[in-house]
Amino acid sequence: MRPMSGDDVSRAVAGCLATLRTVVDRDWSGTRAGRLEWDCRRTAEHVASDLLAYAGQLAGRAQERYVPFGITLDAGTDNAGLLHVIDTTGVLLATTVATTPPEVRAFHPHPFGSADREGFAAMGIAEVLLHTHDIAEGLGIAYEPAEDLAESVLARLFPHVQPGTAPWPTLLWATGRGELPGRAPVTEWRWRNNLVLPTERLTLTGIRPAAARDLRLGGDGGLAWADGGPYEGTREAAGFLVKAYEAGVHRPEFGVFALVRREDGLAVGGIGFHGAPDEEGTVEIGYDLVEGARGRGYATEAVDALAAWALARPDVASVIATIEADNVPSQHVVTRAGFTRATLEEERTAREEHGMDGALLLYVRRA
Repeated sequence: MRPMSGDDVSRAVAGCLATLRTVVDRDWSGTRAGRLEWDCRRTAEHVASDLLAYAGQLAGRAQERYVPFGITLDAGTDNAGLLHVIDTTGVLLATTVATTPPEVRAFHPHPFGSADREGFAAMGIAEVLLHTHDIAEGLGIAYEPAEDLAESVLARLFPHVQPGTAPWPTLLWATGRGELPGRAPVTEWRWRNNLVLPTERLTLTGIRPAAARDLRLGGDGGLAWADGGPYEGTREAAGFLVKAYEAGVHRPEFGVFALVRREDGLAVGGIGFHGAPDEEGTVEIGYDLVEGARGRGYATEAVDALAAWALARPDVASVIATIEADNVPSQHVVTRAGFTRATLEEERTAREEHGMDGALLLYVRRA
């Protein structure tokens, strides 16, 4: 899988400039930008401001709030000058994305408080694509970005949105800018960066649909893996994630996470949920490690962190794990992570009502 990069930011900005330079002599201040309340001039200024802000967040490694600075255009700056500013701020974001290590995250409020370089690249591209559309619509000219850019934005920032037959119309619909047959109009929306959960030695990094698709197909998901990983269980879990995404039922916070070792940045395994909590607030987890990382407590550390995160939510009452009766090491993992063996009655109910394999044991950790 090719990660979303600074080159993608540059491509998005180049498409914006090529479109808007054809109408640089028009009245942008007196023309409303599509369905926005802003005029075209204000919308173009917003694009430049966001590109700069995202570059600043990432370059400055902001952790708690936005870096307190912004753009002020010189008096008398015309439309051509404004496009130059968009070009320049696009270069700043593209360069920052290209030079930032993959493990770095910086503050962005939605929805989990931070984003990595791919997240900031995707957000910058989304701003460019969507607001170029708004300006073009207001000025009555045609605009359609490269299909792969729209698809990449959807797969990284809209994991909760079922992909449509064409990425660009789907992105417009998902942001309240268009209609899709069979889907209700969108009146409120927000994109979603991936969730990460730090532990003492690991970072549990939420796997986006784009990376999950690559893992399912035999790729590395954009990660550097230890000992020839990933293990087959992670690939299988990634496949289930993709199916949920394509069906429009994926809940990214209850998805799959790569276990990235902090000391060297290598992924040593995967962990995740089998789905969202059921009506009783029960959610199931599964995990695996590459062979060379076993026996070092990584699995216990990850299981404990993920279970604690889930049980802190109001919609989760218990976390369960089903383990083969002869898999004693895995039983020790969950026991050390605060799970206890379910009662025989609970196991019987799980087999009857949920089809749990009779050869599996049920372990539970409750809130």
